[in-house]
Amino acid sequence: MHSIRRHTVHMSSLKERIQADLTEAMKAGKEQEIVKSTLRMALAAVMNAEVAGDEAVALSDDQVMTVLLAEAKKRSESAEIYEKAGRTDAAAKERSE
Repeated sequence: MHSIRRHTVHMSSLKERIQADLTEAMKAGKEQEIVKSTLRMALAAVMNAEVAGDEAVALSDDQVMTVLLAEAKKRSESAEIYEKAGRTDAAAKERSE
């Protein structure tokens, strides 16, 4: 008889995926500066959300996505403010991140 091997596929969490992507971007070097900056910002926002409140918690993927969407909205609003102030370089940076 042949035994059937069952492979357990570990689905990484969204936070783990961000961490892995950051590691890869760091290995890639200078050409990935915007990617590294963006992933660092995203990871910091998630980690801050995890420790906000009375005790630290691990966020679900849905909660991580909510944090990331809020960060994206902040970046978009910042870019608009920079643009209105004539700071197109800062606005472009915010939009790229």
